[in-house]
Parts: sequence; C-alpha cells; structure tokens
Amino acid sequence: MAQAEASAAPKQETPKTEEVPDIQDEDLSEDDRALKEMLEENVALLEGSDTSVHEAAAQALRESIRTATSSMTSVPKPLKFLRPHYDRIKAIYAGLTDDKIKALASDIVSLVAMTVENDEARECLNFRFTGAQDPVATWGHEYVRHLQKEIADEYADRVEREVPLAVDNLVDLANEIVPYCVQNNAEPDACDLLMEIERMDLLEAHVDESCYDRVCLYLMSCVPFVAEPEDTQLLKTCLAIFRKFAKFPQAMQVALRLNDVDMIMEIFKECSDCVERRQLAFMLGRQQMFFDVEELLEDVEEDEDEIERLKSLVANSFLNENFLSLARDLDILEPKTPEDIYKSRLDDLNPVTQTISSARVNLGSTFVNAFVNAGFGMDSLIMGEEQGSRWLYKNKGRGMMSATASLGMVLLWDVDEGLTRIDAHVMSDKDEIKAGALLGIGMVNSTVRDENEPALALLQDYVSSPKGIFRIGANMGLGLAYAGTANEDVTELLLPVLSDPSANAEVVAVTALALGQIHVGRATGDVSEAILTCILSDEKRLEDPYSRFLPVALGLVYLGKQQEADVVKEALKTLPGSFGKLSVLLVDALAYAGTGNMLKIQEMLHICSEHFNKEEKEGEEKIPDDVDLHQAYATVGIALIAMGEEVSVEMALRSMRNLLQYGEPAIRRAVPVAMAILSASNPQLGVIDLLSKLSHDPDQEVAYNSILAMGIVGAGTNHAHVGGLLRTLARYYSKDAEAVLLVRIAQGLLYVGKGSMTISPFHSERTLMSGPAAAGLLSCVLGFLDVKNIFLQDGHYMLFNLAIAMYPRILALFDEELEPVQLTVRVGQAVDVVGQAGKPKTITGFITNDTPVLLGYGERAQFASEEYESLTPILEGFVIVRKKEDEEQDAAA
Repeated sequence: MAQAEASAAPKQETPKTEEVPDIQDEDLSEDDRALKEMLEENVALLEGSDTSVHEAAAQALRESIRTATSSMTSVPKPLKFLRPHYDRIKAIYAGLTDDKIKALASDIVSLVAMTVENDEARECLNFRFTGAQDPVATWGHEYVRHLQKEIADEYADRVEREVPLAVDNLVDLANEIVPYCVQNNAEPDACDLLMEIERMDLLEAHVDESCYDRVCLYLMSCVPFVAEPEDTQLLKTCLAIFRKFAKFPQAMQVALRLNDVDMIMEIFKECSDCVERRQLAFMLGRQQMFFDVEELLEDVEEDEDEIERLKSLVANSFLNENFLSLARDLDILEPKTPEDIYKSRLDDLNPVTQTISSARVNLGSTFVNAFVNAGFGMDSLIMGEEQGSRWLYKNKGRGMMSATASLGMVLLWDVDEGLTRIDAHVMSDKDEIKAGALLGIGMVNSTVRDENEPALALLQDYVSSPKGIFRIGANMGLGLAYAGTANEDVTELLLPVLSDPSANAEVVAVTALALGQIHVGRATGDVSEAILTCILSDEKRLEDPYSRFLPVALGLVYLGKQQEADVVKEALKTLPGSFGKLSVLLVDALAYAGTGNMLKIQEMLHICSEHFNKEEKEGEEKIPDDVDLHQAYATVGIALIAMGEEVSVEMALRSMRNLLQYGEPAIRRAVPVAMAILSASNPQLGVIDLLSKLSHDPDQEVAYNSILAMGIVGAGTNHAHVGGLLRTLARYYSKDAEAVLLVRIAQGLLYVGKGSMTISPFHSERTLMSGPAAAGLLSCVLGFLDVKNIFLQDGHYMLFNLAIAMYPRILALFDEELEPVQLTVRVGQAVDVVGQAGKPKTITGFITNDTPVLLGYGERAQFASEEYESLTPILEGFVIVRKKEDEEQDAAA
C-alpha cells in the first residue's frame, strides 16, 4: 500500500513541458482581457508571501475553472489563459505548506494538466489524488474523460511491473467515475474503464432500469473483440444485469450464448410469469437445447397442462404445423418437380439429361426433390406408393439408399406421418432401401423431440447389425434424431461401435459423427475419450477418406468450448504425418468456432503461408503427396473461427482472395469450402462472383467444391442470379456426369424449402449459434474437402446431415394463449445502434407486411404500430406478444 501511495503522489521532477506562446492582449476582447488579468493576479497572490490570501486566490482560480464553459472545438478560457503558467503553478504547489491550500492548488494543477501534452507523467491523475477530493462531476465531462485514459494507462503500468503495485486508489476513483458516466448517457465510457482495470463486477451496482439495455448491448458488441477469458466475463456481467431487472428472455439469450446448461435451466425455473416462460421455451426450441421440463419444474409449476404445453414448445412439436401455416399464407404448398428447378426448357441446347448416365441424373433429381420439398410432406416423385417404388428402383446401389432417405427430408418434422410412410420401406428385401428407411426415420425426428422416443425404439436393433449399411443408416439416423440432447441411452448404444473390430472405417466415422452431433458443445469426457482412443488405436484405418470425419466428431464435442479442448489437442499431437496436424487444427478451430478470435486466425494464416517443394531430389527422403493437406484444414479453420461475426467474416473473405493467389493447391481447393462456411444462406454478390469464377477452374476439385459452395451460400434464398449461374454451369458441364450431379445438388440447396428455410446456424440477429445446426452444416460441408472420394462415390447420403441445420426463416406471432396473431410489421435491413443515445431507428429501407413473414439474412422486423409489445426484444422465429395498456401506448407514442 505504501508503494501505491508513493506512486500516486505528484512527481516533483517531471519532463519539460512544451513551451506555450503567451496570448497577446491585443488579440483578446475586453471581457477576455479582464479574465486573463484576474487569473494572473490570483496566481501572483498564490505565489506571494502573504499566506492570508492564498486560500481566497486558490478558491477564485478553482471557481473560474469550474464555471467556465467550452464547446466541441475550444478549450475553456481559464485553462487556456493558465496554460502558459503551468510550470509556475506546479512550483507554487511544491512550495505551499498548508495542507488545505495545497489540496486546492493540487486540483488546479490537475485541471490545467489536461491542456499539456505529457502523457507519461500522468499529472492530471496524480494531482487528483492529492487534491481536495471534490466529486469528479464538479469539473465536467472532459476532465472525467482525461482521468479515464490516465487511470487505464496507470493500471496497466502498475500490474505489468516485476513487483505489481496496489491499485486500490485507481479502483476507488473508477468507482466514482462509473456512476457519473452512467447518469450522463456515457455508458460505453464506463464499460471501457472497467474493462481496462479488469473490474467488471463493479458495473452491476450502478446500472438502473433506464440504461441496462444500452449497457448490455455495448458489452455484447465488445465480446468478439476481447481475448478469452474476458469475453466470458463480459457475457456473465450482462447476464447478472438482466437477471437483476428480471429480463428473463434477454438473460436466456446470454446464457445460451455462454452454453451454460445449468444457468439455462436456472433461468427457466426462476421465471415466474407463465407467459414469459412460454417465450423462453420457444427460444430453447430454436436453439435445440433440450432437457426434462417436468423434472425441472416439479416444485414450481403445479398445472400439469402448462407443463405439457412447455414440454411441447421446448420439443418443437409445433414446428411442422406452423411451417405449413406459413406455406399456406405464402401459397407455396404445391409440390415442385426437379424440372421446375432445372428449367431445361429454357436451354437452347439439348437437355443435359440426354448426354449423361441415367443413374447420375436420377440421383441428382432425388436430392433436388428432397431439398426443394423439405418439410412440406408432399412431392411428385417419391411419396406416391406406386410412383415412389418405381423411383427407388430407378436408382442404383447407394443411390437407392439416398432416394429412400429423402422421404425423411420431405416429411421433415412431421413425426407421426413420417414414421407411417417410411415404416413400409423398413420391411424391404433390398438392403439399400432398408438402410435408407432407417436414415429417414432419424431425419423425420431431427429438431423435434417425442417423449416416446420412436427413433431409438426403431433404430436400436440395427446399431450392431452384421450388415455395415444398416449400421450406417441407423447410427446416422440416431445422430440426427438426438442432436444436442446428450442422450445417455443413445450414447451407451453407440459407444461400443467405435471399438468394434468388425466395423469398417465408414461405419466408425458415421458413428463418431453421430456421437459428436448428440454431444455437440457439451465437452463430454466419455465420448471424447472414446473417439480419441479410436483415432489413436488404428493408424492404418486413418488412411481411409472417411477417417477424416473422426477429428470433426471430436471437435464437435468441444464446439465453442475454447480452452477446454487443450488436453485433447495435446494428445492428437502424437499422431504422425498430415492426419495428426489436420486433427489438431480441426479440434482447435471447432473449439473456437464463431468466436472471431484473432490470435487463432493468425495462427491458421501462418500455417497457410508455408510452402512445400514436392519435387524429389537424389539422396533426400521422398516428400509425401499429402504434406500440405493440413493447410486445407487451416484454411477452413479460419472460416470456422470467423463465422458469425461480421467484421471477422469480411476480413476472412479478404484473406481467402489472397490465399487463392499465393496458396498451395490444397489451400485453393479449400477456399470455396471456407467461403461456404462464412456465407451460408447469405449470397453476397462478391462471394457468388468469385465462386462462379472458380467453378470453371482447371483444377477439377476446385471447380467441384465451388459448385457445391454456391449451393450452400445461396441455400434457401431462391436467389435468381445464383440460379442463373447454376443453369449455365449445367450446360457448360453437360458431358461431365459428376459435375452435373453436383450442379443439381447445388440447385436443390438453392431452393431448399422453396425458399422458406435457412441452413445458417446463426439466429436471433446472428447473436446465437445453434450447436446442433452448426454440427449438421459442418458435418456436411467439411466432407467437401474430399468430394471425389465421398460425395461422388457412395457417401452422398452425408448431405442429409443438413437436416438438423434447416429451420424456417420465419417470424410468426402468437398471443398469450399461443393462438396465432396477425399484425403488421416492418421488415428492413438491420442498423447497428450500439453506443447511440436515445432511441435511434434500428432498420432502414423497410417494407410493410402482415405476419407471418420471411426474414432474410441481415434483416430485422419491428411493429408498425405501438398497440402490441413482444416478450422478447428480437422479433425472429416464434414470438409471443401482448397488448399494451393505454398508458403505455401513449408513452410510446
């Protein structure tokens, strides 16, 4: 403490300040001249030997400074006139002996120090500590701002010393400044100061109901730009503030962002308003965060009907019904055929389908039909009993499996109808059809929960089947059906497969991926240990292309967990060759997915900057062909870390253009995949044009990946420009069966759900990333890195992982009894209002529609009138509204 006081005391020997020319009297007005003379006279009195006038002179100088006014472009006149006398006033201060007068003089030196450029001395702060300790508000906003900067610099200086000094006096002064800032609409300044001195715990006590929303909005906007663990600390501060004012929907949003399951359940239980709790249930369903509602609320909620209602909301049981209601309103219920998407009648040349094998054509049509009619429960290709059977047999081998599984996509979220329709195919004599039906059962149950556990009941008998294809269908189906649930029964069923010597690499990879999806973001020790053991135990298996999904599965378990994955990464470093490197990179990137962590992105860029000479030289060991394979995963790692945060995404897209120019071939092949991850369901013009250019690249893998990436980027948008480009590509590659298949898949993705769905894992104005949705998207897209050996061989069924990423991009409103409400809303481009005072406009370029409405990427909705209010500040997905009281309407108006 003595050291701190010594540091806080004014420094008598300071570096020489800049010479300031004296202000000429002839340049001044009469009033200014009189003020200058008065100030100089008081300085002379303070310097004189007559101690009886010292106090009056000091008080007069302080009062002149306190009552002076300034503007944005000018310094207060007393400070301007006293600035040439700064060194003189410091000398006077040093010669004073009376403590009271010395304190008054110290305040004067502290105030005048604002006008002197001498940052290292921090005299404004140091003389403040020895001053009269008047409230900081006495001296105005600029003085407070100056103190804030010097407090931050002094704090950093003290804690970085070999023997850190005490910072108590700095914290005490900050505790005085924070309430002043909060009361004067300078909440960002208060937050910045507390971040600098690492005392965010002081903020909550000073925030009131009039400013909590602005404070939390600013803190949450800072999260992507601070290092760990400060990012978590900011979110926890927001959580504490929201709970202080019983703002449970906002608190739930922060808890979901923290991925803290215990806190999520605590907030759900703490909310006493039953209507507000229903809104929380909607939010949990959108995030695919599932738990036992009945067990959680057994001591809180006695109404059994209410508990059943909450269970159905959390389980997304309403999803299919409301999606079809939206489809009726938009008049898009009528099934679309693949030909409606291809529009080959518009082609000047012969139809593409006449020049390539019918098996590839039919497989392409299967995926197009599945994606376009996803969730609608009807199509014109596979649903009819006779017609569907005929279509199944028009496919070959694994194509029959994908065709059967596509039933699950068409019947997405409709558990009862879906199981009835698919059950007939489970009895098929054809192994591929039966395996497809097992996968379809899992797909129908994705995103929605049923307490009767039909997926587990129907699929558990096939998990250990002697036929590998049945195990693939059943295990992948369980992964889709129970994604994000961490279901113990399913986990116990799947774990033995990883150590089963009879299981081939494909079965093991699919099973590991299913476990990764089920435990996504949970950091479950048993699961990660089992997958890690599987990777380390059989190096020969790692040569199989499907084995690359093993580190993906391991990374999904630690999705967003940051430092918790360090132990696993160290274990993976023992693996030799490129597989070991790519495994470490994948787990690291997935652990930091969506965080925008700049340090991790720089690490990935550094790996991408390496160059390898693959030419053999005499006497030197042969360099493996896959020596640069890990660089492809480093490229994708940049996208994984940056995705979701707009500034990071923009910078990552710029980096991708540089990597295309200077990177190794493996990097060039990974760039389209990375761009797909960065812009899923967000067809930015620059991204689309670059992918279109790369789709004609001489490197076949670059071209193939670019075609698929165009589908992911445009997914669910019906983007006319992308559609035109894909039709052009179909003609360009009309003699390349594999390329045409990929173009058809991309076309199906572009029109997924007839333009009413998104596959982006980000929602709630892109502040939250749904773990299961991210797992589904990444399980599919990361397979593009070996498109020839997976999607163009027998692994095309992996595309159905997208089922858990699909969700209607809808805004639907309900009253307090969950009856649909039709209100007029404005939908426009979101405007960033962080740090702005008052109530600025949050959207621009809006159009007015009646709900339910579709929301595009980057769009935001707000009510057109003040008659209703929502229970959550973000109008997206399923929102409960209540009518305002007359007084509230008048106040809002």
